[in-house]
Amino acid sequence: MIVATTNDTLAEITLAAVQAGKHVLVEKPAARSSAELKPVIAAVRQSRCLVRVGFNHRYHPALRKAHELFEAGALGEMMFVRGCYGHGGRIGYEKEWRANPALSGGGETIDQGVHLIDLARWFLGDFCEVSGFAHTYYWNMPVDDNGFMMLKTPRQQLAFLHVSCTEWKNLFSLEIYGKAAKLHIEGLGGSYGVERLAYYKMLPQMGPPETTIWEYPMRDNSWELEFAEFLEDIRLGRTPAASLDDARAALEIVEKITAKAPK
Repeated sequence: MIVATTNDTLAEITLAAVQAGKHVLVEKPAARSSAELKPVIAAVRQSRCLVRVGFNHRYHPALRKAHELFEAGALGEMMFVRGCYGHGGRIGYEKEWRANPALSGGGETIDQGVHLIDLARWFLGDFCEVSGFAHTYYWNMPVDDNGFMMLKTPRQQLAFLHVSCTEWKNLFSLEIYGKAAKLHIEGLGGSYGVERLAYYKMLPQMGPPETTIWEYPMRDNSWELEFAEFLEDIRLGRTPAASLDDARAALEIVEKITAKAPK
């Protein structure tokens, strides 16, 4: 079963589906809050159902290649991640469902922010310290239009993330720094520009790095790949890679950031 609704009913429908014995692919962020996910997680643990959360950015080719290089040890010891993700909205954006906290649970930080948080966790692991700031600069709406996050692991590895719906030229940029090399993913296709991965390998003498670039000008098939892997999860009975625990971790970070926003 696929659950792709406004955020206010994601958890409710997923819970009902699990209680009916259905496997579920639920769109991110899977709920409006981490508290809404608790009964869903409890129900999954008491059943044989599998629930995958739609963090489809993991299935973009540049990000898949980047993670492959990361897992092969091509970056060396990890240091930090720097990410920016944003769009400029559109006329009437402040009247859409994403601007209604009852439907969305928040603004840009819960919308595009959970994608960047999930990707940062994919490369760095869990974060033990969370700081940042969410604010509404431009859109006349009761939710944030910009979120700034600084997330730290127990090993002092850092993710500095910015999400925005005042990004007048759509932007996706994720830089991943290790002691031996850097990866830089840019674009997601379409209005975000051609998807591109650059691998900068530090040389023994330092100076200009050895550079390899991959470009992916094809259409976005991340949702197809994500669903195909979910079918494999079901066939093999394995826990989905993007799980409810991942969604809960992302939402807990969102809540810590937005709780500090001016009311």
